[in-house]
Amino acid sequence: MTFRLGTRASPLALTQAEMVRDALVAAHPGIAVELVPMRTTGDRVQDRALAEIGGKGLWTKELDRALLAGEVDACVHSGKDVETIRPAEIAIAAMLPRADVRDRLIGAPSIAALAAGAVVGTSSPRRRAQLLHLRPDLRTVLFRGNVATRLARLEAGEADATLLAAAGLDRLGRHDLGSAISIDEMLPAPSQAAVAIEVRAGSPAAGIVAVIDDAPTSMAVRAERALLAAFHAGCHSPVGALARIVDGRVVLRAQLLSEDGAETIAGELSGAPGEDIAGALARDLLARAPAAVKRLFGG
Repeated sequence: MTFRLGTRASPLALTQAEMVRDALVAAHPGIAVELVPMRTTGDRVQDRALAEIGGKGLWTKELDRALLAGEVDACVHSGKDVETIRPAEIAIAAMLPRADVRDRLIGAPSIAALAAGAVVGTSSPRRRAQLLHLRPDLRTVLFRGNVATRLARLEAGEADATLLAAAGLDRLGRHDLGSAISIDEMLPAPSQAAVAIEVRAGSPAAGIVAVIDDAPTSMAVRAERALLAAFHAGCHSPVGALARIVDGRVVLRAQLLSEDGAETIAGELSGAPGEDIAGALARDLLARAPAAVKRLFGG
């Protein structure tokens, strides 16, 4: 049989789709996997922040349409690009093992080493708020586009530094590029470094894909996505979150920030799989959050 795998057409997206293809072929001898690349609205429009042009759905809507129309059997996404609330007809069937969750700074060895008033290119409200919380003197400019585009803009002098996900750089073979930022300094985006495979709910593809699921990654990402849902957080909301599985328990950390980074609140909670630790942590953080933070998160 030929299994059709939808993917964005960017170099990183294709690399991740190839990882899924290889995992499927290893798990199902005799299966043929065809990659079906598509260009999304998010790829085409790069001069505005994501929140201004429709949010995370701009990464997924073209792939969703193809999936629901039966033109592909499954779609591959970067986990952090998948909207918190998805159509009922679409289900995340598997996650590949998670990679390095950290951000990397390109242009300086550390955030502390950035020159006074340095300009950092980023399109992420989370990264912007975290940077300004640590270094209020910094300035940020909008950087969107794939990894190569952002690096080219940095090389052209449009900014002094930029931040990229370590996992994406590693998957593109750029292991030596940039300096990793500790998660204690910058908590990553929810679902960062995870690769999600979506299928039509209840379709035969669900069983085919489920075989390659990495259970600890899925458990952690489900907790992080549940946290976003509890916050009613969108792509404009500066939020970092990371769940880990420790001795069979889910340990969930989160940080909320005001848009300018001046105000922040953080916390951690652990519980057994199936416990609503995301909801409990969200309620705790919102109860303690300053007004500038609370108004961004459904509080």
